[in-house]
Amino acid sequence: MIYLLVLFLFTFPAFTQELVLKIPPVKTSFDVANQPIAITASATISGAGDVFRIEARADLSDLQDHITDLLRAEVTRNERCGERLSVDRATLVPAPPSSQLTAFVHYEKWACAKAFGKEIAKRIVGGNATVPVKLTPEVAANEIQLTPEVGTITADGSLGEVLRSGSLGAMMREKIGQSILKAMQKGANLKATLPPGVESIAKIQTARFFVPREEAGGRLWFEIGAEVRMPERQLRSLIEHGH
Repeated sequence: MIYLLVLFLFTFPAFTQELVLKIPPVKTSFDVANQPIAITASATISGAGDVFRIEARADLSDLQDHITDLLRAEVTRNERCGERLSVDRATLVPAPPSSQLTAFVHYEKWACAKAFGKEIAKRIVGGNATVPVKLTPEVAANEIQLTPEVGTITADGSLGEVLRSGSLGAMMREKIGQSILKAMQKGANLKATLPPGVESIAKIQTARFFVPREEAGGRLWFEIGAEVRMPERQLRSLIEHGH
């Protein structure tokens, strides 16, 4: 892929020049349950001398629209003697610098016993529940991670006690965190936006979910802040000839 380049030069007092390079949007897509999900990312590189700041942004609105399909593919369970879990619907909304996922699920717990030489399955408890999970991005060893935190699980009667004391919360936390991060790695990252020569030496410093000031509603975006150190001439050459 040839990266297009828009170059702006701003002259400051004392003959200081700041270089601003804008990399146009790059669109990537992947399938979840035979449904294509698109993530569009762009970046701005600015700085002077040999120290430059990278700001990469990704539009996650299509991921929001298909979050129910994504969650169903990851957390559905159908054990004959054990837990059965299905996702009725899910939402993913901004809660800067985090995001908030809410899953509306149907849960059943079954037990099996033998009687007259046959195995009989009996439902112990079942019903509907709401599972909120807060997703907070962190940077560790130049990699982006998502820390999931399960909030208060709400359900009626004895089902609520089973869910809060059982393994559902831990399973949902792990599966949701992994599935969202995996989806974001396909498009909301520096590798998908920058040429390899720049991406490979960029040091990630910040990561956050956010809503741009110019956007209305609950459209979710993700932003990565990074730093790269190299001579300006080399940086321009890598971007102009990047593939």
